[in-house]
Amino acid sequence: MSAFDFEVARKDLRQARIVNAEVPQPQDGEVLLRIERFALTANNVTYGVFGDAMQYWQFFPAAEGWGRIPVWGFARVERSRCQGIAEGERIYGYLPMSSQLLLQPGRIGEASFMDATPHRRALPAAYQLYRRVSRDPAHDTGQEDEQALLSPLYITSFLIEDFLADNQLFGGRSVIIASASSKTALGVAQRLSLNRPQSCEVIGLTSARNRAFCEQLGHYDRVIGYDALESLPADVASVYVDMSGDGGLLSRVHHHFKDALKHSCIVGATHWEERQTQHALPGAKPQFFFAPGQIRKRTQDWGPGGIDRRFAVAWAGFLPLLRRWLRVQHTAPAQWEAAWREVLEGRAAPQAGHVLEA
Repeated sequence: MSAFDFEVARKDLRQARIVNAEVPQPQDGEVLLRIERFALTANNVTYGVFGDAMQYWQFFPAAEGWGRIPVWGFARVERSRCQGIAEGERIYGYLPMSSQLLLQPGRIGEASFMDATPHRRALPAAYQLYRRVSRDPAHDTGQEDEQALLSPLYITSFLIEDFLADNQLFGGRSVIIASASSKTALGVAQRLSLNRPQSCEVIGLTSARNRAFCEQLGHYDRVIGYDALESLPADVASVYVDMSGDGGLLSRVHHHFKDALKHSCIVGATHWEERQTQHALPGAKPQFFFAPGQIRKRTQDWGPGGIDRRFAVAWAGFLPLLRRWLRVQHTAPAQWEAAWREVLEGRAAPQAGHVLEA
């Protein structure tokens, strides 16, 4: 059986190709996964935009100048030379946009294992965990599309809201979320709508075409267009959560609120082509939110399994809301490039969820 990889040019994400590859042969202690399906969202664009800065390209090496975008999805063990991992077993976790993946399972447990492949050992542990589907008590076969599409994003939403709450919203009386229709932004807004103080307003910034969608979900107290940013009171202590990566918008936010901007949290890059290097902005210095850092902190605070237990409760509450609006689209390999371009260029409707099948 042939293997293939979907690669993008690291310096120009619009350049993409599918290349044939040799089927990896597992050695002692290794397993070969046959990738079944995975989600493609704006989050994966962020992996590409910050591929060098955040080491995302290092997880799944490619030819010089090219990269394999990391994704979240399901795979089946095609061949196993690892004791304790059986052929045919299904796995959920961090995958490349490829047909196969070679792993070296370590710390094998009843419900999961960690990848111990040498080139990945120094990379963040949060991306090394693989769940054994048949032994995962939270797994539901009828919800695999939702899990692939939203679970990795919602854990980021969960951690962002937890980070803000852990810091008492930095004294802010409003939280302004850019690219408000993105799935991670919706998760943050939903979490804030449940947990924020009554004195805090959650405001969504979005395009005119996505404003009605954001408003009808009910997670935001207010939704405004990007052109209306300056209509917000400049003297209200505020927190900015930036899913867009739009440098011009970031500058406008900082210059509008100045010292009233108490925290500036950079998360995503849905407007990746508008990135700009920012120097000496007024207000709080922009800080990139790195989810593994909050995971480490809460693992210390809450102990083993503490995050998983709390997230499971939050996810169970989010799923019924998600099903009201999510529209899943399944895509075969021949259409992967078209799906990638649609997500990359921001043309996907906020209701759309791309699930790519290998």
